[in-house]
Amino acid sequence: MSAKRAPMAPPDLPGFTYVDLLGSGGFADVYLYEQQLPKRRVAVKVLLTDRMSSGSVEEFTAEANVMAMLSTHPAIVTIYQAGVARDGRPYLVMEYCPKPNLQVRYRREPFSIAESLRVGVQVAAAVETAHRAGVLHRDIKPANILVTEYNRPALTDFGIASTTSAAAESAGLSIPWSPPESFADVPRSDPRSDVYALGATVYTLLAGHSPFEVAGQRNNAAELIHRIETMPLPALGRADVPASLQRALERAMAKPSADRYESALAFARALQTVQIELSHSVTAIDILDDHIPEDVEQDEDDGLTRVRGVVSINPETTPAAGLTRPSAATAPSGRAAAFAPTTPQPATVPTGYAPAGDPAEFETVLRNSPTAHATAPGVMGTTDAVDQTVIRAPGFIAEAPVTPAEQVDAGPPPRRRTGLWIGIGAAVFVVIAVIVGVSLPGMLAGTPQQTPVTEESSKPQDPISAIVPEPEDIVGTPAEGGIRFTWTNPDPQEGDRYLYGVVTLADQEPDLQPITETEIVVPADPGGQTCIDLVLVRSQGQSSDTVRGCTP
Repeated sequence: MSAKRAPMAPPDLPGFTYVDLLGSGGFADVYLYEQQLPKRRVAVKVLLTDRMSSGSVEEFTAEANVMAMLSTHPAIVTIYQAGVARDGRPYLVMEYCPKPNLQVRYRREPFSIAESLRVGVQVAAAVETAHRAGVLHRDIKPANILVTEYNRPALTDFGIASTTSAAAESAGLSIPWSPPESFADVPRSDPRSDVYALGATVYTLLAGHSPFEVAGQRNNAAELIHRIETMPLPALGRADVPASLQRALERAMAKPSADRYESALAFARALQTVQIELSHSVTAIDILDDHIPEDVEQDEDDGLTRVRGVVSINPETTPAAGLTRPSAATAPSGRAAAFAPTTPQPATVPTGYAPAGDPAEFETVLRNSPTAHATAPGVMGTTDAVDQTVIRAPGFIAEAPVTPAEQVDAGPPPRRRTGLWIGIGAAVFVVIAVIVGVSLPGMLAGTPQQTPVTEESSKPQDPISAIVPEPEDIVGTPAEGGIRFTWTNPDPQEGDRYLYGVVTLADQEPDLQPITETEIVVPADPGGQTCIDLVLVRSQGQSSDTVRGCTP
């Protein structure tokens, strides 16, 4: 296996200061920059000019516009801006996320059923949104699912390969998560190809390895391709995985594309069905609905709020959402737009839908504006923290019509003093009842003791005290046999252990090995600087974020 290429030098970008290299791939390098105004850290993805065909700047511009349109989705990485550096390399500026991506996490340990289902539904909603805009992803895998600072998954690398030539495109796939049609003599992609990759990604989170990777056997490219094309999907082998989830993954990853779910939305609904079967909270599917006006005109005092047509799909709701279509100016070129958007199924409640009938039986779910997402490679974690406002359809009271005969009597009705005396008596009774109700308990039980408010009880409680701290003071020094790395545990607890991996250019995200001591000797990197990745793991299985230490 050949070593990966060395990353290129970071470009000089006006308004940005280079900080560090975050990672490199077949088509781009990703760097950490500090933006000067507004002051923030950002991830900058810089495309390689030698990987791009003629007219690539125009293609890149169209792709950047599509990515910006999609990045408003809560599970798609946010793009801040795009441009071309002075040396001719196009670049994207994205929000920086320092947490490990899902690949780093599943390599530590498999995901729980609940978290795998949540991530699957949220990412499937992002893919469905892209498909409705005419965009194929073609490289869905755990490493391309980042996590925002608010612990929501964020799908990245949309359409980067589509800006390259057709030859480079075939080289851009990730074999372990690619469908069989990707390896045909004439490779092809359609929405069901992305559905396959979605299923393979969820399988990987549950299994702790890619679907057709076999322990103890050769897992090179040729072997994986042969298994993907011919071998049935292996059972997950987990006692907590229900048969319905195994069946859903088998259908999503069927060999013939016609046997798979017809859309990412259909796959998300299948995962929702498993959540219902397991009595889990059902994760909403966030998609856009073009049938709802972009703005609702507001009259004086009518109390309407301008909202975007964001739809939260829950199982057992109707009708279906419409399609999201890009404008001609933002439509991507090439194979990414060479298919018709999939037809949505029923069970979608568009914003503002209020059916006739009893108003109390219906409700409209309005999603808050999506927050920005982080986009650094190599990073982790997710929760299903969905903020939503439930607005019930307003009711009404119908007054009985007044007949002409009832309008004839113009004189006022006679006053009766009986009602007046009854009202006065009722008021006096209420006052007496209140006085007795307030005074009697006090007379019988005495004055209640007030609980004193102490300084200790008024202190706010730390809601994140369970977070595992990162190892500190990582120092590498020459030693016999290589480099000795030592570190300290800022909060030692019984049962603590560590995971370490040696970082090389060929493996920017190394496999991590367990160790119980706070030092390790590793071979020295012949290139000069030796680095290791380090993770602190508690006895209950909780772990810190990955921290990197290098020799001077």
